[in-house]
Amino acid sequence: MMPSPALQLPESLHAWLSQLPLLSLLLAVPLLGSLLILVWPGDPAPNRLRRLAIAALMLQLVLSALVWLAFDPQQSGLQLRELHSWVPGIGLEYNLGVDGLSLPLVLLNGALTLVSVVCTREFSRRPRIYFSLLLLISAAVNGAFLADNLLLFFLFYELELIPLWLLISIWGGANRTYAATKFLIFTAVSGMLILGAFLGLALFTGSVDFSLTPVGSDRLAIGTQLVLLGALLVGFGIKMPLVPFHTWLPDAHTQASTPVSVLLAGVLLKLGTYGLLRFGLGLFPEAWARLAPGLAIWAAVSVVFGSLAAIAQRDMKRMVAYSSVGHMGYVLLAAAAATPVALLGAEFQMVTHGLISALLFLLVGIVYRKTGTRELDVLHGLLNPQRGLPLTGSLMILGVMASAGLPGMAGFIAEFLVFRGSLNAYPVATLLCMVGSGLTAVYFLLLVNRAFFGRLAITPVLDPLVHSRLDVRLAPVAPRETIPAIALGASVVVLGLLPALLGQISEATTTAMAQLPVLLAAITQGGLS
Repeated sequence: MMPSPALQLPESLHAWLSQLPLLSLLLAVPLLGSLLILVWPGDPAPNRLRRLAIAALMLQLVLSALVWLAFDPQQSGLQLRELHSWVPGIGLEYNLGVDGLSLPLVLLNGALTLVSVVCTREFSRRPRIYFSLLLLISAAVNGAFLADNLLLFFLFYELELIPLWLLISIWGGANRTYAATKFLIFTAVSGMLILGAFLGLALFTGSVDFSLTPVGSDRLAIGTQLVLLGALLVGFGIKMPLVPFHTWLPDAHTQASTPVSVLLAGVLLKLGTYGLLRFGLGLFPEAWARLAPGLAIWAAVSVVFGSLAAIAQRDMKRMVAYSSVGHMGYVLLAAAAATPVALLGAEFQMVTHGLISALLFLLVGIVYRKTGTRELDVLHGLLNPQRGLPLTGSLMILGVMASAGLPGMAGFIAEFLVFRGSLNAYPVATLLCMVGSGLTAVYFLLLVNRAFFGRLAITPVLDPLVHSRLDVRLAPVAPRETIPAIALGASVVVLGLLPALLGQISEATTTAMAQLPVLLAAITQGGLS
């Protein structure tokens, strides 16, 4: 058991914070910030719009911290709940709540959206729309993590779709139209499957109450549960993504700008893992137990495939993108095992992958801007202390070590908990995932060795003898990019050395989630007897 939190608020302050509509404010602040940027009079300079976005996101981060202070980690259920009737005729209610599963992801969303805005450098094209869309996505993600109503979750889940599509299709690379359209199609299918499962649950239970608490999926026949759970598995599997639904992700990352890649990998993929745990395991624990052996195999396939695909890449950004496919498989393995340790590891994996992938994409973006390429066959010696990118290279080494699960880093804590919690239940699948973890070290060592060690040079493949640049002197990195990267690197180390910072928030909730199949079996046996 993780240690209890060191910070204990006075009861009066805790009660006062609990009375504030903090969760609604987490939605309202970025939404109002987005609207303010859109309607700001005149033709404001891009830097002014950027400062407005940063101010709104700083306030959002402060509100997230206040939610953390008001949160009681000893309770496993939803807290700070806000219940308001909205459209009761169709079961849509404005119900919000936060627990140990959602709170770390809300904090992660606030931090990484701020990083995305801070590290934005290109203002030449429609900055008003750009910053407004980033804030809108942040509000939608908060809403999805805090929703205590199935339809409300779906609305927020879909709300981030069009803004992200616009961010890729307008501010992306040369092949952005193809990548954005592919993302749109895959994510639209994901939403259709999820909505179909939610509506099917209402149809077969005969109730239009979409609140999470009274959902009576246990009254359904096991065949019906399996069909509905299957729809959720595919829907959220597309979003995570898992093999074979992963093909949209490398294209989207390759064409997206660096801030959008940071947000996509760090936060938006977690909508899939969160939904898998909250609605897959949470709503259908009996059907989940039936499918769990197959899910463990699916997880192992995704981990190994993602790792092998990453080894084959020559583009640094595509390599990091394929690594996400593998690392999201760890979450599925933990969910399949559904033990307290494994589910706590799943929470760690979601948070640590968000931080590490954001760091790696930010650093790859820096390399691309300074050298004009991401090709591993072209770049050499970037760690050169005089003429290269020594700080960027050092942070890249830290990031790849964390992703590979080096002890002392956050990635090690996450993988250890997942493997330890899953080994007894699914030893073969867990061992295969361990192999995938070893392959992570392989492809990231290839990246670091090729691009950062050796003599500093940018060597085109076509004619290296004629076109090689051996007298390279790269421009220094701006503090706007350096400071967020240092902060992300520090957070990865701190969380690796002090895992209780996250564990004490989530342990009660993940332990309660692990008991769902056991409790359901006991209730069923009691009813039959």
